[in-house]
Parts: sequence; C-alpha cells; structure tokens
Amino acid sequence: MTAKKPSTNATWTDPDDAPELTEAFFKEADQYDGTKLKVRGRPKSAVTKEPVKIRLDADVLAALRASGEGWQTRINDTLRASLKLARRV
Repeated sequence: MTAKKPSTNATWTDPDDAPELTEAFFKEADQYDGTKLKVRGRPKSAVTKEPVKIRLDADVLAALRASGEGWQTRINDTLRASLKLARRV
C-alpha cells in the first residue's frame, strides 16, 4: 500500500509576495467569452471514430503495418469499400 505524500509547503504566503504576471502566464491562462470558457486545442470532429479491438492473423497485421503510417486508415477505407458504404466527409 502506498503512503500519502505530505503536502508541499507553499513557497509564499503573503499576497504581496505573489509572482509577477508575465506574458508567459497570460499565454497559459484560461480565456472566457462572457462566462463561457473558451476551449483550447484541436476542435472536436463532427464525425468521430469508435475504438474497437479485433483479432487479425499475424501475417495480415504484419503486412498492414509494413505498408507504413496510416495503415489503420487504410483498413477503414478497405472495409468501407468492401461493404459498399458511402465515403464520409
């Protein structure tokens, strides 16, 4: 069983000793549009993919991986074509 780590002591306690607000601080700070938090990073895709676990023969998987980066996308495209499904955009 792991023991709880003791809390770290604050490096300062007096509000007058607060660190200076630099450009780096503001680049990392949360941004709000009114009361709503602006989400950072890559926008959520309208079309998402679902992770699944499938079992493939070792030689099939090795050939797919040997074909280079994007092999999972190529599997998806091959399955889509074999099922005659319309291409998602």
